[in-house]
Amino acid sequence: MADLDSIATLATAGGTLVLAVATFSATRSATRSARVAEEALKVGVRPVLFNARAQDPPQRVGYVDDHWVLLREGLGAVQEHEEKLYLSIPLRNVGPGLAVLHGWHLWPERQGSGVHPPELEEFRRHSRDLYVPAGDIGFWQCALRDRDDPLYPSARESIHARRGMSVDVLYSDHEGGQRTITRFFLHPRSADAEDPWLWTCATVSHWNLDRPDPR
Repeated sequence: MADLDSIATLATAGGTLVLAVATFSATRSATRSARVAEEALKVGVRPVLFNARAQDPPQRVGYVDDHWVLLREGLGAVQEHEEKLYLSIPLRNVGPGLAVLHGWHLWPERQGSGVHPPELEEFRRHSRDLYVPAGDIGFWQCALRDRDDPLYPSARESIHARRGMSVDVLYSDHEGGQRTITRFFLHPRSADAEDPWLWTCATVSHWNLDRPDPR
């Protein structure tokens, strides 16, 4: 005759096992759903910067010393004025999130995507907050005024020699996450062109700092 206590124990153990498996599956599914939702939220606030288009509206860019440049036709500015060096790039944010610019690194010569950006501590911070709204335009800017600045001589030489320069721009979303570095290349136009201090600008590459790179 079957032992009713043993049968009851086995039934209870079986039920517990089924419940444990169901709970594990539900937890795993919920975790996966949470990750998908989190990634979707990140994508929804992710900025992606490119150089502005030729048809984008002009932008008047001012510096703290009351120097002004007018960016137009998607061109960047590389200018020496009273022995001070002024650079700026018109930007377009093609992503859905606000871009907050944190810092920059200037290469006084052309750098391709095969050369990785410098360490974060080598980036220079902006003297004011710069933002590029989602789906809209903005700008990056920097100025080198101190002749004793280690970067000043090589940058000035590149301007005088009309040699292309690269700029790495560090930015994030509005919460400081999804940090990205985008490299831009500034190249001089013909010296006979109108406003020869307006240089062509191109986007070279992007590097993700807080998530895997696609390459």
